[in-house]
Amino acid sequence: MSINSRIDHIDLKIVEVLRVEGRITVTELAKRVGLSKTPCQIRLKRLIDDEVIRGFCAVTDPVKLGLGHIAFAEVKLSDTREKALREFATAVLKVREIEECHMIASSFDYLLKVRTGDIHSYRRVLGEKISSLPHVASTSTFVVMESIIDAGA
Repeated sequence: MSINSRIDHIDLKIVEVLRVEGRITVTELAKRVGLSKTPCQIRLKRLIDDEVIRGFCAVTDPVKLGLGHIAFAEVKLSDTREKALREFATAVLKVREIEECHMIASSFDYLLKVRTGDIHSYRRVLGEKISSLPHVASTSTFVVMESIIDAGA
């Protein structure tokens, strides 16, 4: 049986509540989804064990942490064979300013979400870190002027 076939509407309610309020008590969570505490705990444990819920984290304010500048960088690689893709993916994980990295089916290969303090810091990250990643042939940058929805904030 696949994991998806085991997820029902109550599991989805649990996930939705936790996405908004990750620190809610199990007692309150159970009340919100219409279960008693023990069945809710069992479902929550299963969702965690099955990695439907992969963890819990603090949602921070990037501006207050000095990371209010967001840029998206398109990256085109000089080599897209499997070994080169693995080398790029391994290296990109080491650049702390890169908040997201997605392989894209387009005229470029990867889209990076980069968060820094300002445009000058971004320029330094682009020149010293991103452009130096394995197999990077070219980059193109889009600077965010305003975020309407930002899941990372």
